[in-house]
Amino acid sequence: MEMFDYIFFFFAVITLASASIVVFSRNIIYSAFSLLFTFFGVAGLYVLLNADFIAVAQLLIYVGGILVLLLFGVMLTNRIISVDLKTGMVQTVPASVVIAMLAGALCGIFTITDWKTGRNTLPEVTTTGSIGELFMTSYLLPFEIASVVLLVALIGAVFIARKEKPRQQES
Repeated sequence: MEMFDYIFFFFAVITLASASIVVFSRNIIYSAFSLLFTFFGVAGLYVLLNADFIAVAQLLIYVGGILVLLLFGVMLTNRIISVDLKTGMVQTVPASVVIAMLAGALCGIFTITDWKTGRNTLPEVTTTGSIGELFMTSYLLPFEIASVVLLVALIGAVFIARKEKPRQQES
């Protein structure tokens, strides 16, 4: 095995271990901090796949935005510290059947697929440069339209959130 394989398994173990803590932890703060390591592990896997733009977007959007928002929301809410999850046979049996079906389908796909392997070579051009060039030349108009639509959606969400509810008259 090469060093690349060891690095891949390192990021894979970090991602899977922290994702299992996210799922099985009863403390929501532990789950949120484990989600941080899950996002970092996924970003590391993207780097190993030579997808540098997606790795940076993963860090900026998920770690920098969504996870920080989630942590502030959890920490500012005093009442939600521990979640008491109750599961019964009504939920366990169908979930086990779905998991078994998905595992069987994944194992079947894994054995049928003709996996192509090769040497790990770095691309000549980074994906970030080519994506940036395409955004500013060929796809400039759709990029700007998408940004305007997102801005309108954000303004609409602010108006909906700030709208005062009508007061009920006391009887």
